[in-house]
Order: sequence, then C-alpha cells, then structure tokens
Amino acid sequence: MLVITRKPSESFIIGDNIKVIILEVTGDKIKIGIDAPKDVKIIRSEVFETVKSNIEAVSTGNIPNLSILQQVVKK
Repeated sequence: MLVITRKPSESFIIGDNIKVIILEVTGDKIKIGIDAPKDVKIIRSEVFETVKSNIEAVSTGNIPNLSILQQVVKK
C-alpha cells in the first residue's frame, strides 16, 4: 500500500489520466475529488462489498431470509 500525505488543494495522479484532489479536511473527515474518464468505474468500497456479497448469495442460492422477502413481495 502506498501512503501519500497531502494538504487541502493538493493532488496526486494515478496512471496517466486520473487525478485525485484533496478538497477539504474537517476533523476526521476528508473530502476528495476524483477527475477520471467516464469509462473508469469509481465505487465506494462498502458498496462494492455489498454488491459482491449479493452476487455470491444469488449465485449459490444461499439467500438469507428469502422466505421473509418472498412474503413481503407477495403483499
């Protein structure tokens, strides 16, 4: 893992065409901007993990609380 220290308004480049800019630091939160081509998919890691686990559950047929979901959908 590469660790980079940046201050607000500073940036760094990933590859040839992705620029990450530190916009704001407030307490324990950091606001960043990402300038990348439209064909580059950018997704938060927690969303990625949820999607990944949902795909795995569907592909294995191991869907927790499926019967409860089916009852809700029928209503």
